[in-house]
Amino acid sequence: MDAPALQTPPRRGPRTPGLRRTQPGLSKSCRGAFQSPRPSPKSGQADGGSEDSLHLDIQKLKEKRDLLDTEISQLISEGYSVDELEDHISQLHEYNDIKDVGQMLLGKLAVIRGVTTKELYAEFGLDMND
Repeated sequence: MDAPALQTPPRRGPRTPGLRRTQPGLSKSCRGAFQSPRPSPKSGQADGGSEDSLHLDIQKLKEKRDLLDTEISQLISEGYSVDELEDHISQLHEYNDIKDVGQMLLGKLAVIRGVTTKELYAEFGLDMND
């Protein structure tokens, strides 16, 4: 026998259990067509359980729609208007933006002074629930 055939392959570092080195290039699982992990119903056949579940979901959505319609009717009968509600929502957004800036400033001041924001709330006469 010639000398190259008797040589052993070079020793590599220790292997981590559960991990193996793959050959460069695409792995076998990447060569095929995409398969969704979610099973699809067979063509033309619907799962009876799924169909019942869908009917139940539809019924719940209809009940929720009816409840919302009732609430809308009640609000309109109390004198609320869509324009008024949109204005109120806009004002709430502005309030929240201003409050966020105030929280940020309190946080920075607390860092500068080396105290907690809770202590600053007390100093400025603010309620912790604000």
